Amino acid sequence: MKLYNTLSGRMEEFVPADANEVKMYVCGVTPYSSTHVGHALSYVVFDTLRRYLEYTGYTVRHVQNFTDVDDKIIQRAQESGVSEYELVEEFIGDYFNTMDALNIQRASEYPRATREIPRILDAISGLIDRGHAYPAAGDVYFRVTSKDDYGKLSHRTLDSMIAGARIQVDENKEHPMDFVLWKGAKPGEPYWESPWGPGRPGWHIECTAMSLEYLGEQLDIHGGGQDLVFPHHENEIAQSECYTGAKPFSRYWMHNGLLQLGSDKMSKSLGNLVSVEDALQRFSPDAMRLYFLSSHYRTPLAYSDEGAAAVERSLERVRHALTPANGSGPQVDSTPHRERFTTAMDDDLNTPQAVAVLFDLARDINRGRDDGQRIDDGQSTLRELGGVLGLTFAERASSSGELAAAPFIDLLVSVRSELRAARQFALADQIRDGLAAEGVTLEDSAQGTQWQYQSRD
Repeated sequence: MKLYNTLSGRMEEFVPADANEVKMYVCGVTPYSSTHVGHALSYVVFDTLRRYLEYTGYTVRHVQNFTDVDDKIIQRAQESGVSEYELVEEFIGDYFNTMDALNIQRASEYPRATREIPRILDAISGLIDRGHAYPAAGDVYFRVTSKDDYGKLSHRTLDSMIAGARIQVDENKEHPMDFVLWKGAKPGEPYWESPWGPGRPGWHIECTAMSLEYLGEQLDIHGGGQDLVFPHHENEIAQSECYTGAKPFSRYWMHNGLLQLGSDKMSKSLGNLVSVEDALQRFSPDAMRLYFLSSHYRTPLAYSDEGAAAVERSLERVRHALTPANGSGPQVDSTPHRERFTTAMDDDLNTPQAVAVLFDLARDINRGRDDGQRIDDGQSTLRELGGVLGLTFAERASSSGELAAAPFIDLLVSVRSELRAARQFALADQIRDGLAAEGVTLEDSAQGTQWQYQSRD
């Protein structure tokens, strides 16, 4: 298997430190608002990577954090008139509910910054003792000039960082790019006691402390969105390697492209969000996963309801391939599809090609059914490979409106079939077009006509 390593800027053969276990850390959410489909894209990607690694025989120890103390959490809690704890609990619950709905496997551990304060303090103290950090007026900063290769992940120099950044002047910093490890307490904010005074951890140090605690001094894979390359992951590398004595922090760095709504990335700060809950009111979990996986993980993806609806319709062909049949001819041969699938996934997690294999296999199964072949082996392979992509092939949950309309749609489909049998194609087409105008799509096959309703709310 080859993966693109952001650190080296090239494809590399994947060889974990342990021949049997993969240690994977994926940066989690800051829980102050509903989980959106931009989050879902990233976590579907890394869930699929984990599933494929496990499919090929590895055990995966997967850690994903929650940043549960942050300026935005404090501000939102104050605006909402609730405690930071209440706000965080609400949106961590929302996160788990939506990720479970998308069939995303739970991580091995979900550490939270507020529960790891002793480990964070130990890491900061170690960096100060080694000369890589310094206290100043109640804060603690990392000394970027102490790391010769600072900037190696984002492939930038300190001078270029300064030139391209909006840096607030801070007289307590030795260098403009030094970043905070510990923030001195401000009135009305949560705080913890420390050797440098009351305060709370900076953003970057929590991931170093958590990865050291739960995965050891070296990771196999560190993942997240491309927007985390700088400064978050750059700073993680610097502080982690300085703490451990220059041991490579992670062997492979993987970053997914960002989900866009229009011309901008989807983000909480921009406010251009589509919540996962809203998306799942319209589309099945399988459709959402396939929508994300039909584009390569390193490529930015534009989100639209129309695109998700098209994927939902195409899924019907795959679901139809899994309906029971009793052919007596030779088996549909699924071996070439399995080989093509693994070849695609071994090529930097090329899920678009892997998805294409599933549709090709579904097509061959449907053709085999029409020709009287046995299709049970092909169906087993389709479920197996679909499972690697996290697909369940379950039908989309029907809305109350759809349930009420179903008997009438069935009647119209039956009438249309009779018209087609009587070669009254013009009238049959009128029914098809009328149903399409109401969001009902038809798919004809030798086994009959399947219909699907797509809400237009």
